[in-house]
Amino acid sequence: MKRIVELTINGEPRDMAVDPCRSLLDALRDDVGLTGTKKGCDVGDCGACTVLVDGEPVNACLMLAVEAEGRAIETVEGLQPGVDTLHPLQDAFMRHGASQCGFCTPGILMMAKKLLDDNPRPTDEDIRFGLSGNICRCTGYTKIFDAIKSAAREMEAARS
Repeated sequence: MKRIVELTINGEPRDMAVDPCRSLLDALRDDVGLTGTKKGCDVGDCGACTVLVDGEPVNACLMLAVEAEGRAIETVEGLQPGVDTLHPLQDAFMRHGASQCGFCTPGILMMAKKLLDDNPRPTDEDIRFGLSGNICRCTGYTKIFDAIKSAAREMEAARS
């Protein structure tokens, strides 16, 4: 028996009819059509499914959709402020070649957003800790770190 869940996704109020055992990840991808969030390991080890729930990073594969009742969910699709405008993190990832296959990128972007929201001037150590739980098998992380530091500088300059 499906249950109606009222929540906000990327700033838009939504009602979803979901099975009580359906993960938030599957509901976002299959029911809402937001396929930017990736299904990697499906056990919370890789971080590809990371979304922000009330501003906090969550592995969407480990959260039931019914647990999102009344919560604000932000996916990678919600990062982009406008059709023709990228979030500074997205722009920096492109400029620095911080994604290769791109599978991990949505989860890393969401973790990086949270990191920069909390710490606008992260050190390498801060970034390493902030991205823990997100696995990238292609880039070796150096370009990811460079992109995050670049975005942090650009975001700080925009605030000034």
